[in-house]
Amino acid sequence: MKLLLYGLAMIAIVLFMIGCGGREVTRTDPDMVTDLSGYWNETDAHMVADSIVDQCLDGRWLTEFGTGDLARGERAPQPVIVVGTIFNESSEHINTDLFMNEIERALIESGEAQIAAGGASRGEVRAERFDQTVFSSPETAAEFGREIGADFVMTGNIGSIVDEVDHTRSIYYQISIELIDVETALKAWMGSLEIKKIIEW
Repeated sequence: MKLLLYGLAMIAIVLFMIGCGGREVTRTDPDMVTDLSGYWNETDAHMVADSIVDQCLDGRWLTEFGTGDLARGERAPQPVIVVGTIFNESSEHINTDLFMNEIERALIESGEAQIAAGGASRGEVRAERFDQTVFSSPETAAEFGREIGADFVMTGNIGSIVDEVDHTRSIYYQISIELIDVETALKAWMGSLEIKKIIEW
């Protein structure tokens, strides 16, 4: 009986070691295209960010803002944009924050726009400003009422259509982004990108 239990224990240990030893991790260039499952991945996120920024900066709205048609009062020469919510209406879980952060970064680096904090980030900044009125010296505390109001809110959605038969699946994504004038609620610019993938197994 003891031999049987000992044998079963050894088999369990060997199987456990085989299971743990079968995994291999390889580090690779983050820019390398890696389509494993065929679903949305970081390559798609970068592609969307690059395309949307190019479309946005080529839009007529930017020229009109620079000539004063859209600017209001004493403003900075660059429009101020709050990047809002991108709604995921696809059939997958997609972390839209990844490519929206990339869009913010690219717009800032272009020098053509300023990005105002929105959402949770704005709340943290306002909480810090309030704390400074209590804990910081008056000379160094940030003042209230000094925020730069946004000219536009960037928002949009991601949708997808999946079609499958036998061992072939088609996934179609449509990403739509728009800039909305905060004062008039008019859409100043709209951009879109389509991605289609065929997966066979």
